[in-house]
Amino acid sequence: MSDILIFGGTTEGRELAQYCADSGISADISVATDYGASLLPDSEFIRIMSGRLDRCEMKELLGNGYHTVIDATHPFAEEVTNNIRSVCNDLRIPYYRLLRDETDVNYGTTVRSMYELVELLDKTDDVILSTLGSKEAVRLTEVKDFRRRIWIRALPNEKVRELCLSLGFDEKKLILEKGPFSEDENIRHIRLSGAEMVVTKESGNAGGYNEKSEAAKKCGANLIALIRPEETGLSMEQIKRLLQEKEGET
Repeated sequence: MSDILIFGGTTEGRELAQYCADSGISADISVATDYGASLLPDSEFIRIMSGRLDRCEMKELLGNGYHTVIDATHPFAEEVTNNIRSVCNDLRIPYYRLLRDETDVNYGTTVRSMYELVELLDKTDDVILSTLGSKEAVRLTEVKDFRRRIWIRALPNEKVRELCLSLGFDEKKLILEKGPFSEDENIRHIRLSGAEMVVTKESGNAGGYNEKSEAAKKCGANLIALIRPEETGLSMEQIKRLLQEKEGET
């Protein structure tokens, strides 16, 4: 076991894992899925743990003697980040949040909550391509005439398909594919759906925001971006320096 635990599963988490492997820094990496684990480097310096953790499970894991916790989870995974930060505070373990690079939102419209998004979508009768994934599918059922208007793009997972069908979405309007998606692939999905609106999260370059933005622009579709929650934390370079310092202390 290492003194350092990194919560990853994101592009940034994979970059940190690779950095540790290349730099000879011993670190444990926690990711939610086996797919996320499969993307991490095979290295003697990296120990990978796979599986979603609730707060109690996190507390049990962090109680194993970690001296440093790096939170490199998705910027929209607020509940996960809140749990990690809270457990670290309870156990008095130093906690560091890795911030994703900001995105220059220069096309379309922005909203700051799902409530605001639903309110905006209800003002039109446009066909919508949602790239928010399956987590926000429940909220999208609040949009008027959602079965006719909304296409859902999400992971190719049977549970995701069953969830969307149980909520009343049209099976013919499910695009279940695994990203990251190129600009051309986004264009293909917009044209397939006939979308006049594309809904996304302002998830930075690592989350494929630019490819979606450019695709929407080229297809003449309005882009609506859900702005990420405001956070404080450290940049990638600052986190890498921190890891070097922590390794030097061992």
